[in-house]
Amino acid sequence: MPPNKTEIARQFIEAIPYSKTLGMVMDEVGDGRAVISMPYDMHMVGDPQTGVIHGGAVSALMDTCGGAAVMCHPLSGGGTATIDLRIDYMRAARPGDRIRAEATCYHVTRSVAFVRAQAFDEDPHDPVAAATGAFTFDRVEAGS
Repeated sequence: MPPNKTEIARQFIEAIPYSKTLGMVMDEVGDGRAVISMPYDMHMVGDPQTGVIHGGAVSALMDTCGGAAVMCHPLSGGGTATIDLRIDYMRAARPGDRIRAEATCYHVTRSVAFVRAQAFDEDPHDPVAAATGAFTFDRVEAGS
């Protein structure tokens, strides 16, 4: 994949004010795959008694990561927008742990890209959440 798509995806994600507010950082991006993480922050707590991060913050992380995976797909011609995102929350993230989302764009049509994603805290073997999504896709043919 040309480095410019990777850089464009990185710059786009880093320019989103909400992503900045949540402290999201692009850890990896390329060929239809992205990894984005965010730190634990008391401002994102959904349950003050337990210190557990609000599901909306996890959702935003997975949505952003899915969009980044679409943007850096080899046949992507540009930006994207979320059409549909389904998230299954499997357990609460451990308070204090950094949360990491990994997304893969596994199928594209002319106008829709399909993504699978998972979110983890510091335990890489026990997902916090799993997601499937559909995103807008501006397809360019290879070699264009």
